Amino acid sequence: MDTAKARLTVLFDPPFWVGLFERESGGRYEACKHTFGAEPRDAEVYALVLEQYHRLAFSPALEAAPGEDRSVSPKRAQRLARRQTQPAGIGTKAQQALQLQREQSRTDRQALSREQREAEEERRYQLRQEKRRKKHRGR
Repeated sequence: MDTAKARLTVLFDPPFWVGLFERESGGRYEACKHTFGAEPRDAEVYALVLEQYHRLAFSPALEAAPGEDRSVSPKRAQRLARRQTQPAGIGTKAQQALQLQREQSRTDRQALSREQREAEEERRYQLRQEKRRKKHRGR
C-alpha cells in the first residue's frame, strides 16, 4: 500500500509570511512556496488549501527517504509536534526542491527569451531584405 503525506508550514520569512507546502508519495518528494504577504488567518490558509492547492507549482520530484510506518507513542508524538512548531526555518530537503524549481524556471525563461530574440532578429533581417528589394525593383 502506497501512502501519501502532505504538510503545510506557515512561517515568517521577513518581510512576508510564507507557506511551505511539502508532499511525499510513491517515494517522491515535492515542495512549493506560497507567499501570503501579511500574516494569514486560519480561514485564509484553509481556503488556500481547499481552492488553490491544485494550482500550486510544485518543484520537480526528488527521491524521498523511506519513511517510518510504525505507530508512535502519544508522548513522542507530542514531543515531535512541539519540535515541529518551533521556529526552525525551512528544511534542507525543501530548500533543495525549491532551488531545483528556481533553476528549472530560470532555464525555461532563458530559452523563451532566446527564442524571442532570434525571432526578432529574423524579423529585422526580413525587413531589411524587403527594403533592398523595393529599392532595386524599378531598375
